[in-house]
Amino acid sequence: MAGRSCDVATLVRGDHPDPFGLLGPHLEDGRMTLRVFLPGARSVAAIDPDDNRKIAPLVRVDEAGVFAGRLESTEARPRYRLVADWGHGPVELEDPYRFPAWLGEMDVHLLAEGTHLEAHAKLGAHATRMERVEGVAFAVWAPNARRVSVVGDFNGWDGRRHPMRLRHDCGVWEIFLPGVAPGARYKYEIKAANGQLLPLKADPCGVSAEPPPDTASVVAAPDRFAWKDAAWLERRAAANGRDAPIAIYEVHLGSWRRKPAEGNRYLTYRELAEELIAYAAEMGFTHLELMPISEYPFDGSWGYQPTGLFAPTSRFGTPEDFRALVDACHRAGLGLILDWVPGHFPNDPHGLAGFDGTQLYEHADPRQGRHRDWDTLIYNYGRREVANFLHANALYWLERFHLDGLRVDAVASMLYLDYSRGPGEWVPNRLGGRENLEAVGFIRRLNELVYGRTAGTVTVAEESTAWPMVSRPTDAGGLGFGYKWNMGWMHDTLAYMHEDPVHRKHHHDKLTFGLLYAFDENFVLPLSHDEVVHGKGSLLGKMPGDAWQRFANLRAYLGFMYGHPGKKLLFMGGEFAQEREWNHDRSLDWHLLEKPGHAGMQRLVRDLNRLYRGTPALHQRDCEADGFEWIDGGDKAASVLSFLRRGSSPDLHAVIVCNFTPVVRENYRVGVPEPLRYREVFNSDAAAYGGSNVGNGGGVSAEATPWHGKSWSIALTLPPLATLIFLPQRAPA
Repeated sequence: MAGRSCDVATLVRGDHPDPFGLLGPHLEDGRMTLRVFLPGARSVAAIDPDDNRKIAPLVRVDEAGVFAGRLESTEARPRYRLVADWGHGPVELEDPYRFPAWLGEMDVHLLAEGTHLEAHAKLGAHATRMERVEGVAFAVWAPNARRVSVVGDFNGWDGRRHPMRLRHDCGVWEIFLPGVAPGARYKYEIKAANGQLLPLKADPCGVSAEPPPDTASVVAAPDRFAWKDAAWLERRAAANGRDAPIAIYEVHLGSWRRKPAEGNRYLTYRELAEELIAYAAEMGFTHLELMPISEYPFDGSWGYQPTGLFAPTSRFGTPEDFRALVDACHRAGLGLILDWVPGHFPNDPHGLAGFDGTQLYEHADPRQGRHRDWDTLIYNYGRREVANFLHANALYWLERFHLDGLRVDAVASMLYLDYSRGPGEWVPNRLGGRENLEAVGFIRRLNELVYGRTAGTVTVAEESTAWPMVSRPTDAGGLGFGYKWNMGWMHDTLAYMHEDPVHRKHHHDKLTFGLLYAFDENFVLPLSHDEVVHGKGSLLGKMPGDAWQRFANLRAYLGFMYGHPGKKLLFMGGEFAQEREWNHDRSLDWHLLEKPGHAGMQRLVRDLNRLYRGTPALHQRDCEADGFEWIDGGDKAASVLSFLRRGSSPDLHAVIVCNFTPVVRENYRVGVPEPLRYREVFNSDAAAYGGSNVGNGGGVSAEATPWHGKSWSIALTLPPLATLIFLPQRAPA
């Protein structure tokens, strides 16, 4: 019985390759031997679980706490409980090493194959019941480790107590720990193949975590959230469609609004479900986009350096609380898009870096595996288990949290092997090129899975290069995204607006160039957080001139944006002309709404959202070339643009005219398609927005004066630094 002293010594050292082969009940020499390892215990016995009768005293066979004895049982899996005494009286406990495997054979097969799209249902920590005993099943992928133990509150963070079973075919270590309950903190203690004990690792598939700066994973309660968003899910495909009005409010949850009177604390998910959603809905936005909320250790990363991809950050509450936020969004008629970060991950010691003592998730070669710009690591997209981990994660957010879409961060950095690298600092692909073929395959498969499995959802690429067909289907050779951020439009138009109006005639093409490629992709026009940080100032701060002109410029620019083809995105604070640059540690400056100029800007954005949503000509053909027509894009001398937007029906059109100089232009003639009266439905110079109230008295009638190639025209008064939108007024049918 004690003849396995070599095995026992290896176990005590923490190097045993198969603890389940030594511990627990085993048939040896024709008799059932029970062996347990309880460091520090003075005595241990096995008892009958039904009547607490002692059925086997166990003898100490190693001073470290290994006990062994005989069970009078012929069952292949005998039932028993343990009674141990650490010097403070007897304690009853279950033996983890008597329970069967957690992973089924199909799980092992799919995990090894890299096709387990619900890997999170088996990996991580799962409160469950096994052989009528409550506990938690833990499983973690670490194929190159010598030993993996789960440690936590339940075992004094002692890695000797619960070494795990290795499923060799898939490289996953697993164990069922009876008696552990939701709320328990835990990590994995991993010994590398070379014997090095690594820093304790958080669970890559953990669905809950401690609030930072603490880094342990937390066992979550089973998901029993009662969703009430069925009506929204039925219609969200239409709400995400290319012909739908999509006006996105981009939000950083930690700084949208705080509680200064309570230590400047964050709002919780539940509080945001009331305050943020009511605000966004009242403002007329169609979607919220949240900057990343997967658990991240460093506030200054804004969530773009996550360590817990499956865990909604505990800064704002529990996973159930986050589900309540999503549900409230849907019940208010708002879609919810989440920023998702498969492009890189941080090198925090408790995270994925060097996870099992090898570069498991990342490339080993720093020319492939490290982003110098962010000092982060790059996933090995060509490794099937890593790709499966990320694909399963994307589906997890969409399926388990009912999210309506994923905005994929830093796609350009994934597509190019030489991204931000000089000659000799990158490794060409197998064809000798600079394209990351493995990442391309990963992205295409991602989009095929999302659109194939989650009805009505959408993916959006943050991609800043000329890579073709980003938002075209994979079967046509595209990457398969639903939409792409139009970074070129954002860069060019903001550069134009930064110019003093007297010089704008020399930069007119910055406004018009985007129309040369506006329909190559399904574009979103982004005025995102990236444009109001790192010394770039706020949107208002980019505008030239005195105080009045700065506000007028921004009002005109937003009017131009809402008239321009493409879906809309505006970062929080832009809707009321935040003056200072965004700071993730502070609330937005809501007090500014006490000032007329800021309140007027907020009113303008609200009205633009409502006009955009209610006017088919402004959104139905956002992504189609026949939805746009220049009236006059070449009036550089006056810095005036005029164009038509068309809906899906021939009788649906809108006329947009922008004057980007602080000069009132009288009798400015614009060609129109029909001999109708044109109502002035939007004027960014209206007094209600803080403007000078120059306009056209509510509308103008077309005259039979040919202009701009049209048979009719309207003579307008153009307010200074303003955008006007006109709709044809038709007699009732």
